[in-house]
Amino acid sequence: MNKISAIIFDLGGVILDIDQERTIRAFTKLGIDLEVINTQSSLFNDYERGTINTIDFKQAIRSFTKGDVTDNQLVHAWNAMLLLIPEERLKILERLRRKYKVYLLSNTNDIHMEAFYDYISKTFGIAYWESLFDGLFMSYKIGMRKPEEACYNYVCQKINLAPQECLFIDDNNMNIRGAEFVGMRTVLAHEPLGHSLLPTIQATLLSSTPEYN
Repeated sequence: MNKISAIIFDLGGVILDIDQERTIRAFTKLGIDLEVINTQSSLFNDYERGTINTIDFKQAIRSFTKGDVTDNQLVHAWNAMLLLIPEERLKILERLRRKYKVYLLSNTNDIHMEAFYDYISKTFGIAYWESLFDGLFMSYKIGMRKPEEACYNYVCQKINLAPQECLFIDDNNMNIRGAEFVGMRTVLAHEPLGHSLLPTIQATLLSSTPEYN
């Protein structure tokens, strides 16, 4: 068994608290049904892949409503799901990075990341946040999304490690299965990163060491 050298974290639901229902409700108040958009178009996936820009994304959203919706209303509703990061999670990342390479792999988009970095800057400081990771992989930047096989292989290629040397942590079962398909070790996060999830992560890391096997 290959020794794990890197830990790859998802962002939303693992490090950052999110509540997607808040965004659904916010759009409903604007007369926009996100489920209808999701079933009738590939808009959300396209935006997270970076194949459409923010201006086109907003315009596409407006095409699903007859009312007048401003840019500020759209952005506010879209970002409603983004909540907080308890400082303990960053301290855990800090400790893990003393022994392992730590990376971030997130299905996300330009609007969310602009709001996220504003929050990080005001709360913790950008420099501290970036110091916690050896690399950041955002779907809209790399042009591919989880759980696509190519997405995981791209990350492994960029960090110069075999999939078997990586531990992937995500709260989405489909993303976990995608990582396992390419050969990564995985932990399904039933709750965000914290003292309850940490023992599972540590046990998985320990099981990859030569002394344990």
